[in-house]
Amino acid sequence: MEERSPFTHILVPTDGSEPSVNAGWLAIQIAATHHIPITFAYIVDTLAAEKMASVTSRNTEAIYADLENKGRSYLEYLARLARNRGIDANQVTRRGIPHREIANLAREISADLIVIGQAGVGGPHRVDIGSVSRRVVESAPCPVLVARHPLPRR
Repeated sequence: MEERSPFTHILVPTDGSEPSVNAGWLAIQIAATHHIPITFAYIVDTLAAEKMASVTSRNTEAIYADLENKGRSYLEYLARLARNRGIDANQVTRRGIPHREIANLAREISADLIVIGQAGVGGPHRVDIGSVSRRVVESAPCPVLVARHPLPRR
């Protein structure tokens, strides 16, 4: 008798950083094992975009557009990796507070697992104190797998 997977849909937030791409790769392996779809999400951090606009001569909408274009390239890369493994992969781009948008999206798509990198983009562009992954763990409607280390790619 074949055992049913405990998961039916994985959500993978990405910011293009190495930890988030590693989390995407791990999610792809899980999805391939369980034959389930993945939704990759890129959240434009509105607080960070507004902060960038306040210290540059660019307006907020131009910054949003640039960040969304970068996000789409990250999403396409991960979705391509998933599709190469025969996995149904969706892509979502949103604006907002990252941990809130991730939790809301998980509810909307009925994700039953979120796979996220331990640390993402930080440094001078980081506006909010605290880890997005930690806040996702606290607010998510489903289990969250925090990927800490890169996995060997097969």
